[in-house]
Amino acid sequence: MKAPAFDAAAKPSHPSLHGATLVLTRAVGSAQSEARRVRALGGHALLLPGSRLAPAADAAAARAALRAALRAPLCIFVSPAAVRAATHLNALIAAPRTRVLAVGAATARALRRHGVFDVEIPARADSEGLLALPALTPPPLRVGLIGAPGGRELLPRALAARGAQVLRADVYRRLPAHLDRRHLLPLQRARAPLYVLLSSSEALAHLMQSLPTALRARLLAGTAIASSARVASVARAAGFAQVHQARSALSADLLAGACAVHARRRGGGA
Repeated sequence: MKAPAFDAAAKPSHPSLHGATLVLTRAVGSAQSEARRVRALGGHALLLPGSRLAPAADAAAARAALRAALRAPLCIFVSPAAVRAATHLNALIAAPRTRVLAVGAATARALRRHGVFDVEIPARADSEGLLALPALTPPPLRVGLIGAPGGRELLPRALAARGAQVLRADVYRRLPAHLDRRHLLPLQRARAPLYVLLSSSEALAHLMQSLPTALRARLLAGTAIASSARVASVARAAGFAQVHQARSALSADLLAGACAVHARRRGGGA
């Protein structure tokens, strides 16, 4: 039976993750603040990165694509990592009339730190939230999309279907993380209940390919807390029997989803 999306009304008045293990799958080096929040809520944080970030393979080509994207009437930054990579290419200068969108507050903060102050963000921090913005309904004829290959593929498809020419600037890459004993032994020894925070379908795919069979089964025995309906669908296809959908990919929303599920479990609910 399909698990329902996370319901705000189910959020416990006193959030707690006491006794729970949370598997954090964000990219290498980007889950520390999330881990601190887990521990503050009484849970155990297990770092199992689904990817590692690397510069674009061809810096000159990425720089040229970025400059073209930033000259479009509207451009979209899909992550804080996209902003950092753009600054490393020394090309983060939007044209005066370019309208800048960011997928969420963290990406907008990164842009402002680097001098791009007029930034719009959606109410919901994901591709679906971006596509609901008035600026993209309909989009201008040309839209710059600044990110990495393979991420947020819904965006270019939807924008093209709406009649926009998408100028992609792949300024960094997401590669499978190098998993070793520091990651594998804690997963092997992890105690239930296990909640797996999933903000990226690509990261989950990397983990399914990288983990040994026994540890892959251990992960899939946990409860997936997915950032969107799309990620939830990928999690079910991967083999998770228990999947719950959070409001967004924000750490606060993923943790709120985990807290709600954990509270229901401790109270004897589904």
